[in-house]
Amino acid sequence: EFATRAKMADYEADQETAFVVDEVSVIIKESVENSIGVNAYVHSKVDGWTANIVEQTLKKLTALGKPFKYIVSVVILQKVGAGLHTASSCYWDNATDGSCTVRWENKTMYVITSVFGLGI
Repeated sequence: EFATRAKMADYEADQETAFVVDEVSVIIKESVENSIGVNAYVHSKVDGWTANIVEQTLKKLTALGKPFKYIVSVVILQKVGAGLHTASSCYWDNATDGSCTVRWENKTMYVITSVFGLGI
């Protein structure tokens, strides 16, 4: 039982300093939904939405108090049948760094948000 408790303590300590994709994914989804909600795509609102998503996401990530520098990127694409292809590549330490990309959509737009967490 002691070994199991020690493993749980190690796991919890790792979670406090790790880039947890599920945790980041929830933060991204909340930020997008809080910023856009049920709105339809309106070109004049896109700048505000993207700024809001980035700011909310960064604020929530830094509130976690984890030892990371964060990069947040947002793309909003109106649904008009156009294609969008993206790629990213990182040279980093898989033990300390991580990334998470979430595609959110409604009837009129796609919102693709990526977060990169680089361990300090």
